[in-house]
Amino acid sequence: MDHLPLNLAPSEASPGWMNKGDNAWQLTAATLVGIQSVPGLVILYGSIVKKKWAVNSAFMALYAFAAVLICWVGWGYQLSFGNHQMFPFLGRPDVALDAKYLISKAFSGMLPNATMVFFQFVFAAITLVLIAGALLGRMNFIAWMIFVPLWMTFSYTLGAYSIWSLHGWLSTKGIIDYSGGYVIHLSSGVAGFTAAYWVGPRSTKDRERFPPNNILLMLAGAGLLWMGWSGFNGGDPYVASTDASLAVLNTHICAATSLLMWLMLDILFFKKPSVIGATQGMITGLVCITPAAGVVQGWAAIIMGLLSGSIPWYTMMVLDKKIGLLKQVDDTMAVFHTHAIAGSLGGLLAGFFADPTLNRMFYNIEPSSDAWKKYIGLAYGIHNGRTTAGFRQMGIQLLGILFVVCLNLVVTSLICLLIRLIVPLRLSDEELEYGDEAIHGEEAYALWGDGEKFEKSRQFGLEEINTRPKV
Repeated sequence: MDHLPLNLAPSEASPGWMNKGDNAWQLTAATLVGIQSVPGLVILYGSIVKKKWAVNSAFMALYAFAAVLICWVGWGYQLSFGNHQMFPFLGRPDVALDAKYLISKAFSGMLPNATMVFFQFVFAAITLVLIAGALLGRMNFIAWMIFVPLWMTFSYTLGAYSIWSLHGWLSTKGIIDYSGGYVIHLSSGVAGFTAAYWVGPRSTKDRERFPPNNILLMLAGAGLLWMGWSGFNGGDPYVASTDASLAVLNTHICAATSLLMWLMLDILFFKKPSVIGATQGMITGLVCITPAAGVVQGWAAIIMGLLSGSIPWYTMMVLDKKIGLLKQVDDTMAVFHTHAIAGSLGGLLAGFFADPTLNRMFYNIEPSSDAWKKYIGLAYGIHNGRTTAGFRQMGIQLLGILFVVCLNLVVTSLICLLIRLIVPLRLSDEELEYGDEAIHGEEAYALWGDGEKFEKSRQFGLEEINTRPKV
């Protein structure tokens, strides 16, 4: 292995090809996305479940974040974005730890590979954290520890390479997935639902009544998720550009519209403004705009928010109680509705509303290139007399949905079947009864004096209560 010289000149530390502003924004955006998971979803999961599941739920998210990072630099990044192709849907596994490689130019943008590896890692990590949401309150933690590296290796990398890599088969066809509506949200929604089927439901008592232990803390986690989405969508042009600014604004417009739409439907049909419902509407809006954030107009973002606040609401509140499979599978955080349905909806709406001018800006398409024939929304195709190109784009968007759904149904099922040959997927009845205390030997909340013995002590001639528990 080549070693770097110890006396690097300043010009070598900041080479001419690197844009310092872009690099600074990219590291900031990556950190915002990381905060969505840790502490964002750690807090949200730990507070939206029953008290007895708070530690376990938060820890599932925290473990996934750490485990994915080690797998990512070990082999995952090169599988997803490497220059060497093993199949049309997968790169060649290799480590991404050598400093000589990490300080060289990334595959896109004026950034070093180290920045790109970190940026793409936080997306991979949050995908696994989202899957955990479907499995809260009953999955064996050891089984989860095995599931995370297997799913990241054999499912996430295939989707990421196919859709985001410059050499991926769907990428070369011209699929529009600005920031992960397919790779992250549709994947996590389908995989979470599939894994929930194999793991089995929560205990009957928990499934019938599962109140949050702290709604205010849940809102704090949801707020970190919402604000972190500025990095989620704003970082994907890989430059601090006008398109990044547009993506950030569209993201928040769609989320706010979706939240308000969900809230109005809750009031109209259930007569109460539900905080949890509004949070779900916020999430579906964020998910829906993700595949289209920087390639649609602001008015389209509002329409997408209206649809993301109503269609997933209908599937969750109405169809979930009528369709047999949806009733059978215990999806704790409803990730199928908030991520699979909303992600698919966003992908289709991206294919309909994508502005060809914004597409050329985002995909860096030269006017002389044949690529201008791709990336046109159906609405613009009809308006500009390019109806065939518009329908072609919708067809590619549908093909992407089909690919991601089939990939995750098959791979997730195989992983779950393999794991249950080693350890049970579901916790024992006793562990389901007692939760955190039985699984981790820890509890999330303890009032002063709960379970502790205190003794009187005399210090400085005064008698007082020693508030430190005995060790």
